This record gives sequence, C-alpha cells and structure tokens, in this order.
Amino acid sequence: MLLRDLQASSQFEEIDAVSKTGGALIFKHSTRCVISAMAWDRLRRDWDEQLSEIPVYYLDLIRHRETSNAVVRHYGVDHESPQVIFVKDGAVAYQTSHNGINVKEIKQLVNA
Repeated sequence: MLLRDLQASSQFEEIDAVSKTGGALIFKHSTRCVISAMAWDRLRRDWDEQLSEIPVYYLDLIRHRETSNAVVRHYGVDHESPQVIFVKDGAVAYQTSHNGINVKEIKQLVNA
C-alpha cells in the first residue's frame, strides 16, 4: 500500500494529478471511533498487489479537521467518517462510508 499522510489542502493538487494515472484514494479516519478503526483495518487487510500502484492518502480528521473540511469543499462530498473517496482523472469516481467501504468495488473502478 502506497500510504501517504494527508495533512493539508495544498496536497489536493497532487492527489488530482496522481489520479490521472490510475486513481488515488482518500481514507478519512476518526482515530476516536471503533467503527473507523475496523474499516481502516479491513481496507488494509484487503488491499492487494492489484492495487499496489494506487496511493492511499490517510487523513486523521481529529488532528487535521480543517483539511477534512476542505475535502468536503474541494471534492463536493458530504463529510462522513470513516469515509473512502476514490479520485480518478481529478474527480470523485466513488465515495462511501462505514460498512460500505469495499476494496472489491475500488478494484472495479481501477480496472474500468
């Protein structure tokens, strides 16, 4: 897993650029939430070689609340936690939260 910390809205330009070569994933995580911890664990466990080139931008929304709010504005999605946002070609191609987070669906988007 190509894990990168998402700490500032200035990184959105990088995410949008990288998303044009296969996609990029943002994982918004509340470090105070058991459900979020389970979703993060499941995502890491199910991530495999097929997705090895897709960067995962990990956002600790407790520590970086302003960046979390900026994600809402920049990508036009409602705030949820845990939340996965898959960016492809600079736009949101998929977003879901809680138990809806599913690596199989992300793989289908990568292969589309």
